[in-house]
Amino acid sequence: MNPVPVTISVQRHRPATGSSATATDTATAMPTEGPLVDRYGRVHDDLRISVTDRCNLRCVYCMPEEGMTFLPRSALLTFDEITRVARVARALGVTSIRLTGGEPLVRKDLAKLIASLSGVGFDDLAMTTNGMRLAALAGPLADAGLRRVNVSCDSLRADRFEAVRRRGDPRTVLHAMDAAEAAGLRPLKVNVVLLRGVNDDEILDFATFARDTGRIVRFIEFMPLDGQGQWDRDQLVPGREVFERVSQVWPLVVGDDQVGPAPAERFRFADGAGEIGLISSVTQPFCASCNRLRLTADGAIRNCLFSDDELTVRDALREGHDDEGIARLLRQSVWAKYPGHAINEPDFLRPARSMSMIGG
Repeated sequence: MNPVPVTISVQRHRPATGSSATATDTATAMPTEGPLVDRYGRVHDDLRISVTDRCNLRCVYCMPEEGMTFLPRSALLTFDEITRVARVARALGVTSIRLTGGEPLVRKDLAKLIASLSGVGFDDLAMTTNGMRLAALAGPLADAGLRRVNVSCDSLRADRFEAVRRRGDPRTVLHAMDAAEAAGLRPLKVNVVLLRGVNDDEILDFATFARDTGRIVRFIEFMPLDGQGQWDRDQLVPGREVFERVSQVWPLVVGDDQVGPAPAERFRFADGAGEIGLISSVTQPFCASCNRLRLTADGAIRNCLFSDDELTVRDALREGHDDEGIARLLRQSVWAKYPGHAINEPDFLRPARSMSMIGG
């Protein structure tokens, strides 16, 4: 089938009735062949797989410093289970996989999973990491089939890095970036979550870093997915503000490949010295072109970061369902997807799970 793209102007997180739309409610008209398409014509070909909810940091925008309760290891999908879901997804048109957490590199023997996923035949196999364990593992991960990494780094200053992440040192992360590039994990992207009054005075520092290193620095708006539940719009630094502040010093032009469903707006420095990206999920949602589906570490399929609607593929796997049954769950989840996340609507309800429990 050839779904027609639509422009979505009204976004909702919950149906107006207050009841939660389920996959069963919409399954009667759900396609049984072709790509993973939702009711609004969006084709889903990108699967984000969380391999753990655990992390070796406690970033202020993600997790509380103390008191986190983690999933028992028996609740996590095994590598074989993850690979099976990925293989079914590939047959349904998924072409890109990104491994997330928590912090994916705290999961033991991750290279084995990457080798299995690489054998499935995806066009892209990437990972998002905080970089704390990356330097020693970059080579083995690349050898196993990993192609790219996004490395989170919210400050270039040691005291502030420790304050934001509550643990660690930026030198470790910068060394990890060097090791990743040396292993062939390119292009390397650097994710920076901006917090008003915390690290927004480093915008130009990170722009300079992008120009000096050739790495793509992506500025990310703070989203209401923190484990403490303390998100406030006043802490958010809009992407438009970042663009204006950078372009006043170094003029920016739209990236040549600014097409498709990628979450980041890409901008090149007009003088050719690299590029930056803006992920403005709150102030400029990209829901109308979203192509993402998520698999949590405990086997829940989620069609949106901000929706609590989940279907458990883990139970289906462990109850002996065949691949057709797994495929149907993936189709049901996508078909039940709402038009948008509704962060800017008065009836928005923040998800019960935080980012570390969902997987970015």
